[in-house]
Amino acid sequence: MTTGPATQIDTLLAETRLFDPPAEFAAAAHISSLDEYRKLYDRSINDRDAFWSEVASELTWFKQWDGVFQRDGHRFRWFDGGATNLSFNCVDRHLSSGTRNKAALIWEGEDGEQRVLRYHDLYREVCRFANGLKSLGVGAGDRVGIYMPLVPELAIAMLACARIGAVHSVVFGGFSAEAVRDRMVDAQARVVVTADGGLRRGGVVALKANVDSAVEAADCVEKVVVFKRLGNEVAWDDSRDIWWHDLVADQPLDCPPADVAAEDPLFILYTSGTTGKPKGVLHTTGGYMVGCYLSTKLIFDLKDQDTFWCTADIGWVTGHSYVVYGPLLNGATSVMFEGALNWPEPDRIWAVAERYAVSILYTAPTAIRSFIRSGNQWPEKHDLGSLRLLGTVGEPINPEAWIWYHEVIGGGRCPIVDTWWQTETGSIMISPLPGATPTKPGSATLPFFGCEPDVVDSDGSSVAPGAGGFLVMKNPPPSMARTLYGDEERYQLEYWSRYQEQGWYFAGDGARRDEDGYYWVLGRVDDVINVSGHRLGTMEVESALVSHPTVAEAAVVGRPDDLKGTAIVAFVTLKAGQQPGDEAAATLREQVVKEIGALARPDEIRFADALPKTRSGKIMRRLLRDIAQGSTTTGDTTTLEDLSVLATLRGDEEE
Repeated sequence: MTTGPATQIDTLLAETRLFDPPAEFAAAAHISSLDEYRKLYDRSINDRDAFWSEVASELTWFKQWDGVFQRDGHRFRWFDGGATNLSFNCVDRHLSSGTRNKAALIWEGEDGEQRVLRYHDLYREVCRFANGLKSLGVGAGDRVGIYMPLVPELAIAMLACARIGAVHSVVFGGFSAEAVRDRMVDAQARVVVTADGGLRRGGVVALKANVDSAVEAADCVEKVVVFKRLGNEVAWDDSRDIWWHDLVADQPLDCPPADVAAEDPLFILYTSGTTGKPKGVLHTTGGYMVGCYLSTKLIFDLKDQDTFWCTADIGWVTGHSYVVYGPLLNGATSVMFEGALNWPEPDRIWAVAERYAVSILYTAPTAIRSFIRSGNQWPEKHDLGSLRLLGTVGEPINPEAWIWYHEVIGGGRCPIVDTWWQTETGSIMISPLPGATPTKPGSATLPFFGCEPDVVDSDGSSVAPGAGGFLVMKNPPPSMARTLYGDEERYQLEYWSRYQEQGWYFAGDGARRDEDGYYWVLGRVDDVINVSGHRLGTMEVESALVSHPTVAEAAVVGRPDDLKGTAIVAFVTLKAGQQPGDEAAATLREQVVKEIGALARPDEIRFADALPKTRSGKIMRRLLRDIAQGSTTTGDTTTLEDLSVLATLRGDEEE
């Protein structure tokens, strides 16, 4: 057991399994050995300007930059003085090669509708919509809100904004009218792009109705563009609303890309904060483009013949970077799927993967654990032989889910890239390179090029190998956010104040680094539990619970305790056919003692058929803390996948 002062995080869980890259995979990989990785990584840190200049030069720039990287405290600039266009790099630059007629987007609707857009098709649709936006008076720097289902037009709208230098702000289609209103007002959006409705688990999501309600209190919005997804009846304001198909009907099929400065804003993406008001994370053009391009190419070992499927909704940063921008920058084929991955049957994800011969699958650990709970019979119904690489994103993956993913889905042949990054970082910061990095289940392994993480205590001193601490980034890589829109003070306070003297970005996550230099992310510092003076990361206790063969998934939170300071409360979902009760709870408590130690034994285990999750698959531990403490649920719950889960848990609390 590793212990330390209260300025550190205790880390108790040991994982010793090691998986080398398959020899055949490594032989054909972009980066094929650990030595090659280390040489390139050292160059990306010690010869930064030359390294990133070479990477950026693989893309198209209309004007060369004056300097690669400049920094003054928490303010920094990448490729300053340079001019480019992200839409051009995603679409136009592929038209002079065979990629012109390659599938750019493969889309499947929840209802089974299918569409394929080749790169040339995408070019024409982006130009038509860009010209349509210009006809509405949208120009460089104007903000455009996008609130849509996961349809190709969402990506087209983003690329059209980037083409004319407008700033897009995508709002996740599961958010409420109030959330849309707050984001549009904060961004001062002139135009909102939406749809008549979307599909979710067989029901209709009333997107247009939500926008109607939102813009009543958003005087900044002048026009609402509506894509006809379902053909359902919607309210209409002739002075404000315009159908997408009418807007683009007579538009030219060509729209010259604007010269966009590298440091000009590209998008605002709102993410939840601890103080209620969402944070408008602002990303700029040049650095984000370069970071997305390189991380997609190397972390996913992207090849021309790959079909890439990131299952995230585009309303989250993962969808921005690894459904739209990263794959298209590399001329790849990207799959978009509108519905829930386990609806109408638990094998929908495997049916889609088989149907389109997906070779790279990137999904969330929470989704993986739900697939485990459904049983192996669902993936076994499908031929998943096209898969050659698997990835995880969104939160730390527990080792047992990693092993299941590797063996059942990947057939033991597919490397897994367990990626750590954030909305604020824009692209992946820590990850294996699949042809080079031996992997350890549950570890994000080593930093990506240009990223300088460290694990430190509250004074900023590096902690010893194996000890837990706070994850920081010493220098901002190209794709890092520049500010919070309209709130520079909050940006500085939230991300840079804890280690202001050192000039480090604090990620808000706890982590440990082992003797091999591998990083193990322990989860949000907010989720650390202080038990009898020991600070325990919830991820480790959750991993210990899920390692028991009866458990599908678990979430661990703390509640105040007069004796210990904080008591550990575990919410557990068992696999199908397993029975909850006192005996099962006792068994699971002993499982945690065996895996970690008596210190981490849960004081209370609550069994639940399901846990409250966002539609992106993250467990909402904030809500579980409220329930464990017997307090009123606080904060926005509009991103919950299933509101009945919360109601059921509240009912358990009242009994």
